[in-house]
Amino acid sequence: MTRALKTQWHNLAFSGLILHEILDHPLEDETPQARLKQIGMMTILYTMSLAHKKLTLSNIIEVTELTRSGAKETVNLLVKRGMLNEAMVTNSMGRGTARQFEISTDLLKKLSSFAG
Repeated sequence: MTRALKTQWHNLAFSGLILHEILDHPLEDETPQARLKQIGMMTILYTMSLAHKKLTLSNIIEVTELTRSGAKETVNLLVKRGMLNEAMVTNSMGRGTARQFEISTDLLKKLSSFAG
């Protein structure tokens, strides 16, 4: 299989997986709008991850043009779901800390088995 086709299948598998994980497992008191935001956010985070861009709130805000509170709200739900792991790292200026995220290894394992 060509690399381009394999990449396309991988992206489709990821989309299907996040749709399943988010739509079929709603959190308590979660609105349909919040679920749609999470699907969109995971798609963006996956693309950023493939481009080797750090998944920090500042980078997420830069790409999405969401407000800080809007980005935090959606990212926090993804952390709560276990789709993202969170770590505190030194911020880009070398002072203070920043939240950095990565797609959870459990989700990536599911993806690898789903994608074949």
